[in-house]
Amino acid sequence: MPKAPTLDELVFSLKSFAASMLALYVAFGMGLPRPFWAMLTAYVVSSPLSGTVRSKAVYRVAGTVVGSIAAIVLTVELVNAPELLSLAVGLWVGGCLFISLLDRTPRSYAFMLAGYTAGLIVFPGVANPEAIFDTGLARVEEIILGIVCATVIHSVILPRGMGPVLLGKLDAALRDAERWTLDALEQVTTDTRLQDRHRMATDLTELRVMTTHLPYDTSDLRWMTRPMRALQDRMVYLLPVLTAVHDRLGALRRPDGAIPPDVAPVVAAVRDWIAAGAAADPADAARLIGWLDRLEAEEAGRASAGWQAATRFSFIRRLRSLVEIHRDCRDLRAHIATGDHDLPDHLDPLARKRSRGVFHLDQGMAAWSAAAALLGITTVCAFWILTGWSSGAAAAMMVAVFTCFFASFDDPVPGIRLFLVYTLASIPLSAFYLLVVLPSFDSFPMLVLCLAPTLVGLGIFVARPATMGKAMALIFGVGGSLSLLDTGNGDFASFLNSSTGQIVGIVTAMLVTRMCRSVGAAWSARRMLHIGWREIADLARMGGEPANDGFESRMLDRVGLLSARLAQAGGSVDVDAIDAVRDLRVGLNVVELQRARPVLGVAGGAALERLLRGVAAHFRALSAKRPDPAPTELLDSMDDLLSAIDAAPPCPERDRAVVALASLRRALFPDAALEAQPIAPEGTHEPLQQERARA
Repeated sequence: MPKAPTLDELVFSLKSFAASMLALYVAFGMGLPRPFWAMLTAYVVSSPLSGTVRSKAVYRVAGTVVGSIAAIVLTVELVNAPELLSLAVGLWVGGCLFISLLDRTPRSYAFMLAGYTAGLIVFPGVANPEAIFDTGLARVEEIILGIVCATVIHSVILPRGMGPVLLGKLDAALRDAERWTLDALEQVTTDTRLQDRHRMATDLTELRVMTTHLPYDTSDLRWMTRPMRALQDRMVYLLPVLTAVHDRLGALRRPDGAIPPDVAPVVAAVRDWIAAGAAADPADAARLIGWLDRLEAEEAGRASAGWQAATRFSFIRRLRSLVEIHRDCRDLRAHIATGDHDLPDHLDPLARKRSRGVFHLDQGMAAWSAAAALLGITTVCAFWILTGWSSGAAAAMMVAVFTCFFASFDDPVPGIRLFLVYTLASIPLSAFYLLVVLPSFDSFPMLVLCLAPTLVGLGIFVARPATMGKAMALIFGVGGSLSLLDTGNGDFASFLNSSTGQIVGIVTAMLVTRMCRSVGAAWSARRMLHIGWREIADLARMGGEPANDGFESRMLDRVGLLSARLAQAGGSVDVDAIDAVRDLRVGLNVVELQRARPVLGVAGGAALERLLRGVAAHFRALSAKRPDPAPTELLDSMDDLLSAIDAAPPCPERDRAVVALASLRRALFPDAALEAQPIAPEGTHEPLQQERARA
């Protein structure tokens, strides 16, 4: 039995219905030829969060205008060559879809709508090509009317801003980060540690995507876009640093499991500071960093003397970075709570140097999606041309729409199949409205009362993620049938022919997608890993200093996307064998080593070149589906490079090279032995309370 609607669901449904009826009323008043298209558009644009409605509105309008211009140009030039016109529309839709899939921001809607809007105008317009300009203009007016009505209603009437939702997810991610930091410092090892990393990456990826809509939101949080992005960028760095601290601390533990006594006090102090959360003394972070700076200075002179010393130095440096990141996250979150538009001096640089929302992009899968759209459109159009089928236009339009709608899914077929099933289910309801109910009414208020029970009821299910697809399919079916009234063809024969065209188009989209584009979550996860491995290999083969060009953000985005696919894949993928965070650490360390090349001298440069060639070969082999372990020859190259670093003059670049090399060794050879640990005296450094007293 369906659960009762919540207040938010009911409000959303009523607002969506109001927007659709407003669009329908204005369209009737303007004398537009297909007013029910305006009604349908209002439902397509509506979203429970007003910020997403507003952010997509501008791009939807732009896409609609561009698509209509393309439709007019293509029809005028190729109307006498239907085969070429079909091919041109298929290429246009496929090309726009390809670009859309390579832009994971609200801008993608502009490209997608530019694609299938052309199909929505060209295919029904070829029956009367002399009026194609009027047809294109009318479609633009109808679609823009629906967009504007939905945007105004959802922005003005009880707007539900995404600010509280976004802050809730952000605070949950910060709490999880602090909990996992405590687990790392306490060396808590659980069966879900790798899954926890993936979940954290998923949360960050979701936050970054939601933040792209934040400037358009109706809540006051829209003024906090810069600090929100800066905070998320700091959290991006937290994941590799946190895993590095956990790894180094485990490597440094004595055979009896004890932490070396000279670093145990600072580890305990950091742990206490993290556990205190927002209640911690803000000055404690500076004291901890000063303490770690003194430890680092003591270790710097002997950091390259051997792997034990290098690992200790790497641990201290990474622990310092961990404290800095948590400090910055707390400061930025506290600043967001104040609502102040201007960042303090110590936080402003974080916002200025933030990444530009770099995401993982898969050009290969985008190309296959475009190919599916092209093949589906040309196949249906060929059948239409050969048979002269009167509803061929409806089938071609459905192919254009459905090959675009679900293209971002690993396997679009289940989504298209769901729409097919519920479109079939909508046929009796559509027939009842079209042939029985509506002919009995001749006024707009009666039309509204007639549509309200169905559309308001379905709108409640649209507000629920689990039932949104089913409800939208029913709304599409009913709305598409009602549009027959626009053309004066509200009879049974026209209804049956139009419904058949829709079903044929959806089935064709499903079949060509299954043939060209359908892949499983496990296959997609492996492909994503191979793309990451190729990027690491390319980084390692670069001769000069790499630009880094968003590598961290792109790799972290892959970690988040991987986690979702691993959850879908179930047991078909060895989750324990997939550690994309390790790959992220490898790439960052390769970049850091290349930056140290100028200070290593001739011998050091040669040793670094040998190591990077080996790393590149290893990851190139992984990407070529030869999953061999890292060759032990790399250990010899690392030993040679550490000796070369030890001979280099002291400088910050040398210290960073030691940290990067030790980190790379731990990432590729976690079981490689370190030298025997020297016995360090206990109590070498004071607890944090004494640090406070001295300060």
